[in-house]
Amino acid sequence: MPEQDDNQGFLARWKALPTDSVPKTIFVAVSLCLFCSMIVAAAAVSLRPIQEVNKLKDKQMNILQVAGRYEDGIDIPEAFAAFEPRVLDLAAGTFTDAFDGATFDDRAAANDPELSRNLTDDPAGIGRRSNYAVVYLLNDEAGNLDKVILPIHGYGLWSTLYGFIALEENGNDIFGLQFYDHAETPGLGAEVDNPRWKAMWSGKELRDAAGDLKITVAKGVPSTDMEAYHIDALAGATLTSVGVDNLVRFWMGEEGFAPFLENLKAGAL
Repeated sequence: MPEQDDNQGFLARWKALPTDSVPKTIFVAVSLCLFCSMIVAAAAVSLRPIQEVNKLKDKQMNILQVAGRYEDGIDIPEAFAAFEPRVLDLAAGTFTDAFDGATFDDRAAANDPELSRNLTDDPAGIGRRSNYAVVYLLNDEAGNLDKVILPIHGYGLWSTLYGFIALEENGNDIFGLQFYDHAETPGLGAEVDNPRWKAMWSGKELRDAAGDLKITVAKGVPSTDMEAYHIDALAGATLTSVGVDNLVRFWMGEEGFAPFLENLKAGAL
């Protein structure tokens, strides 16, 4: 039986090789890599549900924080239940029941040609804009609208910044702004996470009495008529500051949430 003899001959030659020979070293290395890759793949699959839960909880915590409803030790899902997620048709500025606000994925929609469109005027540097966005409504104890939380994103210096802006019930006064995902430079652009800088947004206004969009992130002392709309730029992070200015003005403008905010002001929702 020639085949059996060949196998026996191969095994004999393999056993005769020194332990530190090149073939045996390569065999051990490849076997170890395959084994480790199987372990990593199995861990990734088994941990994915936990990662998704933690990702959702982190998003809910950021919404609670920007709305001023977060406290250490609270049950995040329970506290978040006070918010009503609604899917907004951005062009019409009205809510739609075509999607479930609890499960609709804004980011995924922006990459779906049927749910988004290319931008020709793109100051925020996002390329494509979803036709829909999930907004979060928070009512007071009497059942009246208290705050509106809007998702925003745009390019800074090194990364796309994803965050939320919280507006008062009039849709014009800013309660807070917060980013939850970015890769800006620590100590510079990453200062968008600095509580002192975020506090500057509280009480500022988006538009003047004539309805013109005025909110601005810029260096220097503003003129008296611009104080209500001015946010100091981050020191040493000019491009990140410009990026934040661009993305906030884009999302508060006509391509973003302006139609919705106009309907909100007019009581048409």
